[in-house]
This record gives sequence, structure tokens and C-alpha cells, in this order.
Amino acid sequence: MQIFSRLPRLSLPTSALRYSQRGMTLIEVMVALLIFGLTGTAVMKATTENLSSVGQLQDITFATFVANNRLAQLHLAREWPIKNNEKGQMDMASSTWYWQQTVTKTAETELIQVRITVATDEAYRRPITNVVSFFAKPTSSGAT
Repeated sequence: MQIFSRLPRLSLPTSALRYSQRGMTLIEVMVALLIFGLTGTAVMKATTENLSSVGQLQDITFATFVANNRLAQLHLAREWPIKNNEKGQMDMASSTWYWQQTVTKTAETELIQVRITVATDEAYRRPITNVVSFFAKPTSSGAT
């Protein structure tokens, strides 16, 4: 035990002990509050943007359902030629969706492109989605 008795003892001055027992200064508290405030603001902004994008994704999903339903109706109707610039509306998810179909000829005479544009307003000022599909001229035997 003599090895430990030869080591010098460390002693802190009394002024250092008094300073270490004090609390935070007003400046330190204000800086901490500033950091927490900025962090809280950033978290709230991120949450708000996330909720906004969820609503947009929901609209895009329902508009795509409307467009796909219209394409299915065209497929089942088996009419040829398919009418260009036909418009209509469909109720889905407690909303009225307006669709417009645009028919474009392709290089193949028996194949056409049909684009369904879906919007929430009848004037189609802000279309939500476009879905494109191709239709072949129905054969007389009934096969597609």
C-alpha cells in the first residue's frame, strides 16, 4: 500500500467547487430554449408536409381507379371505333370525378391509343392523373 501513499493528492480550489455546484446561467437556458424551439418548428413543418402529401396520394389513387374503371367499360363495350373527346363523371369515395377520353390513331390501323384524363372539376383545369391504354379492333369471332 505504500505505492498509493506516495502519489500526490489532488485537491480542487474552493472557488471551482462553488462554480460547479451552480445551475445554468440565463444565457444557457435561453440557448437551450432556442434549440428546442427550432427543433419543434422543424418537426411540425415536416409533419404538415407529410399530411399534405398523403391527401395528394389519396386523390391520385382514386383518380387512377376512375380512369381504370372507364378503360374497363370501354373494353367490355367492344365498340369500334371508340369515340374521341367523350366526357363523363363517376362518383367514388364521396367525391365526383370527371373523366375525358382522348383517342389517338397509331401506326397500326387496327390499334388505337386511349388516354383517360381525370379531374375534380368539370373544366379539367387541374387534372389529377392521365392513364393511357391501347385497344385493338374487335374481331368478328369475339376473341380479343
